[in-house]
Amino acid sequence: MHSLRYASSLTSALRVQRATSQRALPSALLTLRRTIVTKRYTQDHEVVKYDDESGIGTVTITDYAQKSLGDVVFVELPEVGATIQKGESVGAVESVKAASDIFAPISGEVLSINEELGSQPSLLNKSPEEKGWLFQLKVTNATELDGLLSEQDYVRHCES
Repeated sequence: MHSLRYASSLTSALRVQRATSQRALPSALLTLRRTIVTKRYTQDHEVVKYDDESGIGTVTITDYAQKSLGDVVFVELPEVGATIQKGESVGAVESVKAASDIFAPISGEVLSINEELGSQPSLLNKSPEEKGWLFQLKVTNATELDGLLSEQDYVRHCES
């Protein structure tokens, strides 16, 4: 009988604790920030990952581009602080098979470049959209994203 009362009081205590936690949850959710990262592609195989909260875009090349290029041996990137315009040639990627210009997918000011690509250009082959990112910029006109391709549209573009 004693263990039944103990179990019953323990169950009641858990219900109270659970109810209290559930009431506290909505106010905790109000302190969370919602950040949307938009990923858009160019027909020239560049990608921009845009964070709407910070206004920063990270530019990379696609996996399709790195496969087409082959082993990357050199990467030229824009200068930090440079103001670049959408469509402008801002660097180059050289491989054992070819050389290709890097075009700005969106306008902005270059905040940082991936310094590791200077000594490890093969990062573009190993991880083009993560460790092989090219540069980050403060986007000056986020509406330019609307003119870029969604992932589905990019896949269709590559298949055509």
